[in-house]
Amino acid sequence: MRTKNYLITTIIGLIFFISSCATYYIPVDSFKQQLQTIDTSQYRLVTTKGPFGDVVKYKTYPIDIIKCVDKNGGRFALTNSPALEIRFTDNKNKRTTFYFDRIFVNGNVITGSQSRFISSIRATILLDNVKTIEIQDGRKKYRYIQ
Repeated sequence: MRTKNYLITTIIGLIFFISSCATYYIPVDSFKQQLQTIDTSQYRLVTTKGPFGDVVKYKTYPIDIIKCVDKNGGRFALTNSPALEIRFTDNKNKRTTFYFDRIFVNGNVITGSQSRFISSIRATILLDNVKTIEIQDGRKKYRYIQ
């Protein structure tokens, strides 16, 4: 009986884990509309708390909802959080992953942080070279605090 309960619990946990890591897509034109029109004077100061209790303050876009689409092309409104990861695939199929709230778009250039622990790990890519934009909740234990 104990083995049966363990098996059921494991299966339910796996189903929850797989379904909770859904990947959504942001069409490049939609990404431009949502981020390129925001200038630096509109950034907001946020405070995050990490899984080890670390508290960090930084400026980010004043976006609460990210407009994206699911794998079937249906519209989806994704709530912004510090756990969101955004992945850009360029025309040569090279992938670059950032934390969504740590990216900045300046004209045709996207710059972002690739690590929460070492903020100096950054990358820059050209928006004109982006073929696909994927976004998902990485389920890392980061959250905004007041």
